[in-house]
Amino acid sequence: GENGTGKELIANALHYNSKRAKAPFIKINCAAIPKDLIESELFGYKKGAFTGAQNDKEGLFEMAEGGSLLLDEIGEMPSYLQTKLLRVLQEREYRPIGSDRIVRVDFRLICATNIDLDTALRDGKLREDLYFRINTITLRVPPLREKTEDIPLLCEHFREKYRERHQRNVKAIAPAAYHLLIRHRWPGNVRELENVIERGVLVAKGQEVGVNDLPESLRTETTRP
Repeated sequence: GENGTGKELIANALHYNSKRAKAPFIKINCAAIPKDLIESELFGYKKGAFTGAQNDKEGLFEMAEGGSLLLDEIGEMPSYLQTKLLRVLQEREYRPIGSDRIVRVDFRLICATNIDLDTALRDGKLREDLYFRINTITLRVPPLREKTEDIPLLCEHFREKYRERHQRNVKAIAPAAYHLLIRHRWPGNVRELENVIERGVLVAKGQEVGVNDLPESLRTETTRP
């Protein structure tokens, strides 16, 4: 699914509604961590394994024991590390970096990506052998522009959420504002909508979020040639 569609929320739901709910839920964003550090984060390491390894470090695989591990943006994981991940999934065991200790693991793996899978496979960003191993169940999270019927429900949810959080007496969203919200293409998906509604609640002068309380980019869309 695209950025902002709610992939992590779905991952949360999978974990917390499962028999593993009382065990850890570990998350790592493969795009947010330097590629040369992802391996040590996942596998852990023994003191002295490399420069800067001043203490033993438990890896995320081991920390997720009995629970779930979310690898967000799996397509950003280096190819050699995808091979090592495949081996862990097949053998259910691994060695931390610089250690002769065998760690046996039991966790549910959830992977997320914002890139098209066919494109990722064709471009070599995702190894085909790993894809076949993790592709047990695939969920496509549609962009908000494909499910505009959800916009009123989401707007009301976010209006109430931020009304309470910011102690604002905003009881509704004006029909004209709704019209603009439903027509917008939402490139940032649900995350963008949430930010727009929070802004509207904060700047609204009365009890309604009106057209003028929406960002200028939404208000001017209809007047563009």
